Amino acid sequence: MGAGHGAGGSGITAMYVPGTSPVHRLEPHTKLVAVLAFALVVVLTPVHAGWAPPAYAAFLLLLVAVAGVARLRPGRLLRGLVVEVPFVLFALLLPVVARGPRTEVLGLSLSESGLVAGGSILAKATLSVLAATVLAATTEPRALLRGLERLRLPSVLVQILSFMIRYADVVGGELRRMRVARESRGFRAGRTGALKVLGPAAGSLFIRSYERGERVHLAMLSRGYTGRLPTGPAAVVGGRSWAAALSLPLAAAAVLVAGSLLG
Repeated sequence: MGAGHGAGGSGITAMYVPGTSPVHRLEPHTKLVAVLAFALVVVLTPVHAGWAPPAYAAFLLLLVAVAGVARLRPGRLLRGLVVEVPFVLFALLLPVVARGPRTEVLGLSLSESGLVAGGSILAKATLSVLAATVLAATTEPRALLRGLERLRLPSVLVQILSFMIRYADVVGGELRRMRVARESRGFRAGRTGALKVLGPAAGSLFIRSYERGERVHLAMLSRGYTGRLPTGPAAVVGGRSWAAALSLPLAAAAVLVAGSLLG
């Protein structure tokens, strides 16, 4: 059951940055609530409000402050933005295809409403992804699962996520070994007919993963598994911990309210 959690893990486990900062020490379920609340505040920021850009800048400063307290390096935050690429492409395309009044930018005729909407989408996506990156970098995957349990996420979903985290590195390692075996036999992906080799390899990986899952399930049943994984007693979280965790979304909400009143 501990497969995939060796020292210096990769994939999902490599997202966590060990540390002892106040952000690291917060209970995982309080951080989950804080990130979700912060993302909600960001999403609720009006797209066409004139004070929206300063509000986005203030949200970014709040996130940078939290990352600074957690002692996260800028490179770690930037690597987390890779998942945002689809949003970036959509935001860049929106000013081109949107209708309405148009303006010239670098010789291109772009929609004014598309520029505003695209910029808003890009800003909101970036802020939300950065918040999630800080959460993943300061919380161990197993701790995140415990936090989801305390937030009453269905047990089945928590267990699926648990096994995905435990065995993603195992399956990834098997995929790498298969690639090395192919290349040691002279295989090159760019050659004609490569799909004839890659197709059966993908099927073989699926069958191996499925069979491993069956063996793990039978092993769990033989050890008394009844549909729930055993967990220890939940730690009591005081008001001070909740106040520290919710300081980020509360500060963001204050920026949102101030912007709406002053705007």
